[in-house]
Amino acid sequence: MIDKLTNSIENTSTGEVFDTEIVRLTINDLKQIKKTDWEFDWIKEIKDKEKEVYKLTTVNNPTIIQGLLSIEDKQDHIFMHLIESAKFNKSKNKVYFGIPGNLVAYACKVSVDKGYQGFLAFDAKSALIKHYQETLYATHFRGLRMFIETNAAIRLISKYFKHKTMGLIKEPKNVDFTVKSEPWTSEELKDFRKLMAELKAKNSGKSLLKNKSKSSKKKKVIA
Repeated sequence: MIDKLTNSIENTSTGEVFDTEIVRLTINDLKQIKKTDWEFDWIKEIKDKEKEVYKLTTVNNPTIIQGLLSIEDKQDHIFMHLIESAKFNKSKNKVYFGIPGNLVAYACKVSVDKGYQGFLAFDAKSALIKHYQETLYATHFRGLRMFIETNAAIRLISKYFKHKTMGLIKEPKNVDFTVKSEPWTSEELKDFRKLMAELKAKNSGKSLLKNKSKSSKKKKVIA
């Protein structure tokens, strides 16, 4: 399955904007990954049956990988193990803005599609916590642990999957949004799931109120 994202990445020199595609990689796609081109061991990620790995490419050039994403289904949320931009999309000389934003938005979309209300958990480098809060609308949990909740996920998804001109998520040119998460402890997962359940309950309550409000308005019109 191919997911298309609109107005997705921007050339740092010309300002030209390109549409992108996200495609899952499998064992059959290992030849597409050259270890020397990446900081993380993506072949290991693809071989791990617990994880799903996706590549981001431009629509017009699907053979050149712009970035990679590794996620895991935790049954009530999505855990983001790794995000990495291609070498030519790192540092101050990066070719394109927006690679990480695309991949995070897609991970949020997977969470929504699975019925997890967009919840996404991951780790951040300490120096990037503020950047993630400002650009990805992420919430700081504890230490390096962070998560994205429903409202933030919807904002991210709407930038790429709703076909609206809302502006792509551009990281600072001298900053690389790379994610490398360590496994969360059972205690951390327990506390996170408790918090997540509370937030999901609030979201359900808000949805119920909205539906009641809409129903009330319809009744008034009929009357």
